[in-house]
Amino acid sequence: MAFKRNIILGLALATTAVLAACGGGDDGIDDRVGLSKPSVRVIHAVTAGPNVDVLQNGAQTSLTNIPYKTVSGYFNVEEGNNLFAFNLAGTSTQIGSTTVSAHTGHKYTVVALPGTTSADVLQIDDPYGKGLLDTSARIRGLNASINAQNVDMYLTTPAQDIAAVTPTIAAIGYKSAVPASGQDSIYVDGGTYRLRVTTAGTKTVIFDSGALTVNKNDDWLITTIPADGFGAVVPNKIKVLVAQSSTSNATAQELVSQ
Repeated sequence: MAFKRNIILGLALATTAVLAACGGGDDGIDDRVGLSKPSVRVIHAVTAGPNVDVLQNGAQTSLTNIPYKTVSGYFNVEEGNNLFAFNLAGTSTQIGSTTVSAHTGHKYTVVALPGTTSADVLQIDDPYGKGLLDTSARIRGLNASINAQNVDMYLTTPAQDIAAVTPTIAAIGYKSAVPASGQDSIYVDGGTYRLRVTTAGTKTVIFDSGALTVNKNDDWLITTIPADGFGAVVPNKIKVLVAQSSTSNATAQELVSQ
């Protein structure tokens, strides 16, 4: 038993050293072994949308008057149902809500995104299955583009010809995530990449990021959104928000096609 405890302690210390050296946002040992309290982050992805307040179970949170591109840090919630709502800042006018059924070891992302004439809200359940010593980056795609309703994402080395490879993330429908909510993210090595978005099932590029750096232990939610916001009508005119895992509020990186 003492030998087993020593092994576990050694792994924990090694993991702590790895995480300290490589960063990774909200990426502790308790997350990796599935013992962390359920946590939620909120993203305001409504292109050029109004500032909003975020309520939890009917009570105002600290997320008040937050603008487009805000990515909250992860914050712990109690297990069970938690209702999250977005109100126009300073008012009781609700623009959308969703109920998160929270479970130990899971992280949840609640996203306000642009619809046809108003905002929509969706949630992603991330079970977080990363190994103790794994330094890979985690990637998930989300399509919030009403004007590009089915897309593929290619995350490749910058010079890679996408005609020769299959999509990294395939067939992302409007208001859907891939991997789907409830499934773990995909894993890639840290390095220099290029993101290209195509119409699903084709090699027709509608977005090209140019060179991007993905660091070890990064955790990216790559979201396509209409470049023109509410009521976007120009087909396939999109841009991309990259939200990274964090323990504090931040601003998503907005990418435009190169």
